[in-house]
Amino acid sequence: MKAKGKFLVLSFLLGVAMAMPGAVGAQNYPDSIKQMVGAAKKQVKVVNMEQFKAAFDKKETGLIVDVRNPDEYATGFVPGAVNVSRGLLEFTIWDQVGFPDKTDMAKKMTLYCKSGGRCALATKTLQDLGFTNVQSVDMKFEDWVKAGYPVAKPKQ
Repeated sequence: MKAKGKFLVLSFLLGVAMAMPGAVGAQNYPDSIKQMVGAAKKQVKVVNMEQFKAAFDKKETGLIVDVRNPDEYATGFVPGAVNVSRGLLEFTIWDQVGFPDKTDMAKKMTLYCKSGGRCALATKTLQDLGFTNVQSVDMKFEDWVKAGYPVAKPKQ
């Protein structure tokens, strides 16, 4: 297949994935992706849902960052969470940490996503950028909802 044809196929698949984010999350991934996420989880601080909920109740989470895509965030999020999608994280997190005048590289941040993979990778990215107090929540957002924990919706 020529490069232009491959580009069109990949563009189509990306469009389908963006239009149906739930379907993308339901598929199996290659071992290389699982290894990448596993490696990231070994290099960052990881908390489970119960630890996150306890910290949430005590208001000890710091800035809660939902790294899902905006359409996922719009369906519901942990109250107080800001949406900084993983795809733009490196470029948009700065508004949350006081850049450029008073950038706080030690700002406590707790990241979550749909199933724990994107937030692990995003937490590793923040560490690589020099942030020193970040953690990843290893949970499925669906389990947070099923547990009856609070969920907020964007204001209309």
